[in-house]
Amino acid sequence: MEINSSNNYALITGASKGFGKLLAFELSRRKINVILVALPGEQINMVAEECRKYGVKAETYEADLTNREAMIKMTSWANDNFNINILINNAGKGGTESFHESDLVHVENLIQINLMAVTIITHELLPNLLRQKNSYILNVSSMAAISPIGMKTVYSATKRYLQHFSLALHHELMGTTVSVSVVLPGPMKTNSEITSRIEKMGILGKIGLVCPKRAARVSIRRMFRKKPFILVGRQNYVNRVLLSLIPPRLRMKLMTRAAQRELEP
Repeated sequence: MEINSSNNYALITGASKGFGKLLAFELSRRKINVILVALPGEQINMVAEECRKYGVKAETYEADLTNREAMIKMTSWANDNFNINILINNAGKGGTESFHESDLVHVENLIQINLMAVTIITHELLPNLLRQKNSYILNVSSMAAISPIGMKTVYSATKRYLQHFSLALHHELMGTTVSVSVVLPGPMKTNSEITSRIEKMGILGKIGLVCPKRAARVSIRRMFRKKPFILVGRQNYVNRVLLSLIPPRLRMKLMTRAAQRELEP
């Protein structure tokens, strides 16, 4: 297992709650210093206090990652002040709704945070990562990346982008000190809203359901093993194969129908 020196840090976006918070705790448990990035007003300092209980340093930064200027300011601050050898792009935005009825600002923000933020932050922090002895990038995608899904039209497309971006960058950086991984963690009941959506989707929502703490533990362990593509849970490996055997038209129909159930009262 790779252990950070006292001068190195892992930067995690979307670290105030859900999967991002659990990833921060898992890194802290492994005695890795963390930089926690979250939206303003999300009590990120409370998460930092929990991380410090493991005996590590925990810094915080509040930024709206839909704002390009705020992102550049954050990455400049990180580069000027820290040696970063782990980058976890976890911040993301989801939702289920008809594309043509979606608010344009919502669509733009979804693309900005799921796609542009990952690309820009990785680009800006990569020189820092390349200077370190051993560095790791972990991008958090979704099982929604496996197939287009109606009612999650933009979301599934952005998560597919993350998969392609990560795997391509992994191969591009082979021979350097940086390893790139992408994780498709599967459905996780990280809060009441997500739990309600999973329950409404019926059997398709529950297939491959994973424990969030276990997903965080497995993701970090396999990141350190330099696995480019990470699935959590044996069932999700089976699900991926089974979905590949279903004709694309039927697969999209089934998954869109499951997504539509999320909108039911």
